Amino acid sequence: MTILDGKKTSADIKAEIAEKVKELKAQGKKTPHLAAVIVGNDGASKTYVGAKVKACELVGFESTLIELPEETSEEALLQKINDLNQDNAIDGYIVQLPLPRHIDEHKVLLAIDADKDVDGFHPTNVGRMALELPTFLPATPYGILELLERYQVPTSGKNVVVIGRSHIVGRPMSILMSQKRAAGDATVTVAHSRTQNLKELTLQADIVVVALGVAEFLTGDMVKEGVTIIDVGITRIEDSSKKNGFRLAGDVHFDSVAPKAEFITPVPGGVGPMTIAMLLKNTLLAGERKS
Repeated sequence: MTILDGKKTSADIKAEIAEKVKELKAQGKKTPHLAAVIVGNDGASKTYVGAKVKACELVGFESTLIELPEETSEEALLQKINDLNQDNAIDGYIVQLPLPRHIDEHKVLLAIDADKDVDGFHPTNVGRMALELPTFLPATPYGILELLERYQVPTSGKNVVVIGRSHIVGRPMSILMSQKRAAGDATVTVAHSRTQNLKELTLQADIVVVALGVAEFLTGDMVKEGVTIIDVGITRIEDSSKKNGFRLAGDVHFDSVAPKAEFITPVPGGVGPMTIAMLLKNTLLAGERKS
């Protein structure tokens, strides 16, 4: 069994980006600049955005953090987005989700300039991805592809089951893995809450990508020997034996699945760190497009 180490791989990618930034600076070119907008006080969102800002510092990017109060109106947020669209100093930016309930996420998404959408969620970028045109790929699926490529996990002609159909992970993952690319050329099935024969499908799968958000959903009796497992989920589970009172679990029951797996991502330390690394890679691309 090989652990697909997202922590190490993301560190490698950040080191490569840092070298590229040094080259840009030596050539007198603009340093890539990433901005992040966060509305409200969601603890997980604040932690995640903080990690993004820290990662920018690490690779030598400029970064701007815009923190807005929970009661910020939709109109005020859309004005802030318009300001970022017009600001030539900003190469790319993200609006951290989830947003407060009174704000329409779709309206916000559509307001973001597609050329600065380093999350890869804008319909223009999703369409370009589907047509295999150069674009910003959604950071989490992009990170998974990078892990598969760097660990030389065979994907060509393999049966892949993606559990989950979100626009952020499941759906783009299914599109990307079916395309002609190094981590692609696979036969992909998308499973979801209405799938009736899920175990039957996963037992046939060479690769299972689980992005469901249900702790320890995939168990050892649902997979075959030699399978590759990509676990996208992360859930806090109460655990009185832990100092902080909880443990982190993925969508995969690691202890029962890992003995059967040829490759597997851990939680934490698997897909999570890759998401931030690929956001930086998209920001570098955004900066290069403008230079």
